[in-house]
Amino acid sequence: MTSTDQRTAIVTGAARGIGKEIAERLARDGLAVAVADLDSMREELDGVVQGIERSGGRSIALTADVSDPEQVNALVRDTVQRFSKLDVFAANAGIAAVNPLLDTTLDELDRLVRVNLYGVFNSYQAAARQMIEQGTGGKIIGAASIAAHKGFEMLGGYSVTKWGVRGLTQVAAQEWAKHGITVNAYCPGIVGTAMWDLIDEKMTEQSGEERGTALRRFSEMIALGRVEEPNDVASFVSYLASRDSDYMTGQSVLIDGGILYS
Repeated sequence: MTSTDQRTAIVTGAARGIGKEIAERLARDGLAVAVADLDSMREELDGVVQGIERSGGRSIALTADVSDPEQVNALVRDTVQRFSKLDVFAANAGIAAVNPLLDTTLDELDRLVRVNLYGVFNSYQAAARQMIEQGTGGKIIGAASIAAHKGFEMLGGYSVTKWGVRGLTQVAAQEWAKHGITVNAYCPGIVGTAMWDLIDEKMTEQSGEERGTALRRFSEMIALGRVEEPNDVASFVSYLASRDSDYMTGQSVLIDGGILYS
């Protein structure tokens, strides 16, 4: 396979957690992968690249704040300059905040919206423009959540942004289908990552419970009986990035071990 034949992906929020696992999985699937995160995560990003390259893959580390459209546009340009094209964009970057609605300020809500919703919007737009220009179609994949299907107490702002991603995904899928672009989102549940450690910490602070209690309470809802691992999500994103999913678009799919059913 020549370098121009190799499919290419961008993964945002790729320095750790689900994003790191997605990047590593796509590299194992044979894609050249641009891993992106904030400049403050540069050391971790470089580690992801080194791991991919040690396994025989091709990767590059790029920094971008997804809430800034110009930085996302530059991320796509730099990736195409290095790898010649863009086939897959996984808009994974996101943040969480835990607060009762009555204690949530507009500034806090604005921060969530800028990263979780505007960040996905910027990513979808930049990816679609490049894929349309190439004329070869592509796969655009967004990070949603079970909170895109059911709002959760103490996660009001977060739930708002993930519902937004779900709607955005449906509209993008309809508008870009004529260009051979599919747009789907993945909706994880309770994942063993730093984000869920934070959610547990903040929820137990509010309730006065012992650390770990909130995570255990949520985990009891999982039919499969275990907390989700980043690899569980990455395996599904691998499918969304593959040609096996060519007839699937506009979906925000629950992958939560059996918490919600749709």
